[in-house]
Amino acid sequence: MKKALASMSGLLCAVALSLPVAVHAETEKLTNDAQKTGYSFGQMFGRRLADSMPELDIESFTKGVADAYAGKPSMMTDEEISAQVQQYQQAMQKKQMEQFEKMAEENAKKGDTFLADNAKKEGIVTTDSGLQYKVLKAGEGDSPKAQDTVEVHYTGSLINGEVFDSSVQRGEPVSFPVNGVIPGWTEALQLMKPGAKWQLFIPAKLAYGPGGNGRIGPNETLLFEVELLSVKSEKSDG
Repeated sequence: MKKALASMSGLLCAVALSLPVAVHAETEKLTNDAQKTGYSFGQMFGRRLADSMPELDIESFTKGVADAYAGKPSMMTDEEISAQVQQYQQAMQKKQMEQFEKMAEENAKKGDTFLADNAKKEGIVTTDSGLQYKVLKAGEGDSPKAQDTVEVHYTGSLINGEVFDSSVQRGEPVSFPVNGVIPGWTEALQLMKPGAKWQLFIPAKLAYGPGGNGRIGPNETLLFEVELLSVKSEKSDG
């Protein structure tokens, strides 16, 4: 129980620090530490609930809290409470799934339209897989193979221009196996030569697909500017 309270306290504090606070005259009515502490936790929890459960009946919620805290008899049995919470969770999961599927469909349509228009632009090459690229700077030497390790600088963005990741912004290139990344990258890197800089336009099927990944939504078409700095062949490890 102590661990749970500590965890909740930490979570609420983190939420509170991330949200703006509107101070009003009623704060002057808090005359002692007990009142201020109670109000503080109420504010933090309230902000959290407003963000995650905007449809919550706050009067029923506060009555439930007050009755439980005071040790008053509950208006619902534990079994009824458990069933109601489960019903709510299932409804929310269904709603979230429907929203996710709608987003996936919308992203797929936007991506298809973007790639169709982009394919008509000067300098754009479209491969059999659907990958599109534009050579900004040609490199020299041998292209890496799937088992090789490469060092690259890159900036990744969505078709709306939002940057979601950038080694350039971090000021430090990254290294990884060519076959250890999304299919669109694996294909493109094996066509590039050391020193090359390309723009990549990667359809969702060659990226993270309908599942998305963190900041990348379902069926997102991804844009990258990639500079292949060096190649370490698998044979050179010996």
